[in-house]
Amino acid sequence: QVQLVESGGGLVQAGGSLRLSCAVPGSLSILVMAWYRQAPGKERELVAEISKYGNSNYADAVKGRFIISRDPAKSTVSLQMNSLKPEDTAVYYCNIKLIDTTVYWGQGTQVTVSS
Repeated sequence: QVQLVESGGGLVQAGGSLRLSCAVPGSLSILVMAWYRQAPGKERELVAEISKYGNSNYADAVKGRFIISRDPAKSTVSLQMNSLKPEDTAVYYCNIKLIDTTVYWGQGTQVTVSS
């Protein structure tokens, strides 16, 4: 069973910053690493993703505020979240897609932004 271990969620005031991290097993052939989020009553949505080649993609709502990065040596993917807004409040999920198309999810970490 592949386990993704997330950390870094919490409560922050609007305008503040948080950094999420996700540790994954180092033996996997990962094609894409990503962060999704799901707010109450809404569908899960892609926040940001980064490929094994370093190409990144962001949701329009977070462009210019969030930065996704990966450290292959440590097998981690991080999400630096700046200028947080109350509408960023959600459970954030780490996601990886392997070269063989298998997908794994983390357990989720709560991010709450107060106004």
